[in-house]
Amino acid sequence: MQVIHQPRVAWDAARVIGAAVHDEELFRWLYRVLGDLLGPATWAALDETRDRVRRAGDDRIPVETGVWRVRLEDSLRGRPDLADELAGIVATARAVRPY
Repeated sequence: MQVIHQPRVAWDAARVIGAAVHDEELFRWLYRVLGDLLGPATWAALDETRDRVRRAGDDRIPVETGVWRVRLEDSLRGRPDLADELAGIVATARAVRPY
């Protein structure tokens, strides 16, 4: 039985989101799969993240990454069953764009 460290999954997923802000194809894919996994409010939050980075510049990416870490940790606290799927999304995104 594999133990999943939810805070680590949230941090890894947040970093993937931050890295995808300037990658249109990866961002669109994340938009779809994260919205499907976490619900429609995720779509609005991803749009807001991208808009804030576009307005403020790349210095905003670490802030947005932190916001997503907290958001994802909260989601996993309420729905721990999502951790496996979220970890799979991270692994797939990293295979497409290693960082």
